[in-house]
Amino acid sequence: MGLFDGKVAIVTGAGRGIGREEALLLAKEGAAVVVNDLGGARTGEGSDVGPAQQVVDEIVAAGGRAAANTDDCSSWTGAEAMVNQAIETFGSLDILVNNAGILRDKMSFNMTEEEWDAVVKVHLKGHFAPTRFAAAYWRQKSKDTGEKVNAKVVNTASESGLYGNAGQANYAAAKAGIASMTIVLARELERFGVRVNCIAPVALTRLTEDLMAPNDDLAAKLDPANIAAGVCWLASDLSEGVTGQVLKIQGGVAQIVQGWRPITEITSDSAWTIEAIAAQRATLFSKSDPGVPPFLLNISDPTA
Repeated sequence: MGLFDGKVAIVTGAGRGIGREEALLLAKEGAAVVVNDLGGARTGEGSDVGPAQQVVDEIVAAGGRAAANTDDCSSWTGAEAMVNQAIETFGSLDILVNNAGILRDKMSFNMTEEEWDAVVKVHLKGHFAPTRFAAAYWRQKSKDTGEKVNAKVVNTASESGLYGNAGQANYAAAKAGIASMTIVLARELERFGVRVNCIAPVALTRLTEDLMAPNDDLAAKLDPANIAAGVCWLASDLSEGVTGQVLKIQGGVAQIVQGWRPITEITSDSAWTIEAIAAQRATLFSKSDPGVPPFLLNISDPTA
């Protein structure tokens, strides 16, 4: 018996890297998987059915069930078609893993409008659009049956979105938005029996291979398969009760990461003035920075 026997999953960006490992592990544990991948370059250009079909062929060869999909997950019509394909091909939808992404790194003062728009579209809209149509399906199913649907969404954030990284304003903004959106979706969909969580992976993939210089030992720890275990745990009933959370995995370390929170406070009995805030500056910054972990990725040429 597999952990996902009888379940149907969609994984976006599943032709390579982390998405590929997620799709393979879901299938190994019994899920029927719609392997979505546009097949474009890491910067988003082009398309090719090859990467998605190769993963499907690997799953089928191992005795699993899978279907390729090359729709653009950031397209409203593409996202809807992807969800419909899962339902029509395999009879239902239980798990959505939003993973697809691209990189177009550039310092803010050199970034073009197109470089900003492309990255935000693929990541942020590319997460929301499939979720929107999956959520509508689950909501209607819950209303029709009168029962909760026990479905899961796993989104993909990034250290860059959590801690910031020079040269990635577009990517970091989108990833931070995904983490915040995860909390909103968890609150909205809980009533229908849908849990929504987020992974913040650190892994060696084609998006990061030229941004890292790992030794062999570190490269092994940063294998994308290491991330798939966390994603599949979040997508399974073993994580029952967990929703609206961000799970960061880096090598052998897993952390629950939470967002903005007050760390100091000053008060005033009257309306704030510039001088009143300045007078309490020492109190406002009385606690040292709790610490931002050293960021693993470094843009090779941040002035480009």
